[in-house]
Amino acid sequence: MRSEVFAPRLRRRALMGTAMLAAMALGGCELGPNFHAPRTRTAASFLANRPALTSPDTVSQGKVDLAWWQSFDDPALTTLEHEAIARNLDVKAATERLAEAEAQAQIEGAALYPNLNFSGSYTREKPSNKGVFTALSGGGSTSTSTNAGSTASGSSTSIGGGGLPGSELQPFNLFQYGFSSVFDFDLWGKNRRAVEASLAAVQASRDARRAVLLNTEAEVAHDYINLRAQQAVLAITRRNLASAEHIANLTRQREQAGLANALDVADAQAQAESVRAQIPTLRTAIAADINQLSLLLGEGPEALRAQLVTAKPIPPVPPVVPIGLPSQLLQRRPDIREATARLHQATAEIGVATASFFPDISLAGSVSLQALQFSNLNQLSAVTYAIGPQITMPLFEGGRLRGELHLRKAQQREAAVNYAKTVLTAFHQVDNALTAYDEEQKTHAALQADVTQTRRALSLAQERYREGLIDYLQVLTAQQSELAAEQAQAQSQAKISTDLVSLYQALGGGWEQNEPAAG
Repeated sequence: MRSEVFAPRLRRRALMGTAMLAAMALGGCELGPNFHAPRTRTAASFLANRPALTSPDTVSQGKVDLAWWQSFDDPALTTLEHEAIARNLDVKAATERLAEAEAQAQIEGAALYPNLNFSGSYTREKPSNKGVFTALSGGGSTSTSTNAGSTASGSSTSIGGGGLPGSELQPFNLFQYGFSSVFDFDLWGKNRRAVEASLAAVQASRDARRAVLLNTEAEVAHDYINLRAQQAVLAITRRNLASAEHIANLTRQREQAGLANALDVADAQAQAESVRAQIPTLRTAIAADINQLSLLLGEGPEALRAQLVTAKPIPPVPPVVPIGLPSQLLQRRPDIREATARLHQATAEIGVATASFFPDISLAGSVSLQALQFSNLNQLSAVTYAIGPQITMPLFEGGRLRGELHLRKAQQREAAVNYAKTVLTAFHQVDNALTAYDEEQKTHAALQADVTQTRRALSLAQERYREGLIDYLQVLTAQQSELAAEQAQAQSQAKISTDLVSLYQALGGGWEQNEPAAG
């Protein structure tokens, strides 16, 4: 007899245990493709196919400098870089976007755990004499007993006691508090894929911030070098203006002595004014560069004027520049890292869309204490509970789920194309930067020789003009050539430095040790 009583219980427990084991086994199932980082073939060296183009004396395959701006050995530039890292508004905005992505990942991650809620209430209720309680009671008997927890007045009837009254239902109090919980079994991995996608989005935002940081560092260096170049050109122009004014005065003296004519005087004065006219343009460019640096540091106009207005030399490049290996570029360039994370995110979202075709199974439960009188809430008999599974299965969505799956697959293919383009663009940028850096050094060497020769030619022309051996036109030509050569040399020196900045930017160096804290 006892076995007949306990057999159904054992069967029920066995079925429940089997169901729980099955649910746990299925809990490891994740629909959709798993992400694998794309494989990219790279050359053994950036110099492998260009041995004659870039001299091994100027570049090496050593590790890229993290704080590459320090290689210029310019304390003012180093200070500006550190301030920009801490204060640049674009970097701060990118930091907040990272915080947003992290918060979204936290929201998605909550779906992996059961929620637990507390609720409590007090209700004062008056049932309808013509409502459901009257129908259930049969409209007949009444009870004059007073139930614990009810509130009655006079000899009126109340609910409880001997059953549902049919008339004169009185107001009553209802006290309750308790806990409720719902847990999604996530049998098909929908929530886990959503978390995977959100974590990939966090990584993408982190690398996007790194890209903003690297671009900011490069822009600060570009603007600073351009500022020093404009100041150098301004100094050259002022020296040439002094020389032109000296020649103009000398020509007037020669005219008074009958050794020159009015045309020579007019030409000399015109040359001086032509040189003078370049100065306001250069001053405007200098002011614009200073203001741009102020903006990059999150400051107002002219905030750095006192600090930067004094001219200093153009930052020289180091004798040897480490450029690393092509294989390291994939891990160092933040835009490539971001493209990889976006591809990962898009791949995980396919799993979310695929799991949407399958039923969601969850377990909901609640336990609470309920009584008509507050003093009865601490009694065991006041306990009420409910527990049971819930299933939601899409039957007809009008093609919405299939359309979303097609959308996610198309987005994943687009992310793969963007990744391939980003990698290809990165290698092109490195190649272009190497070429520009190498060729500009050759240009600069030629310009140095040109400056030497034009200075010598101008000195000879001025000496012969004073001796009356040549007319002023030859002096004017030599002076213009010398001014153009000196300005071109200064601009070329600046371009070598900015080309090196572009090379470091293309190599992806400069963010690893200079990331601001998120959030």
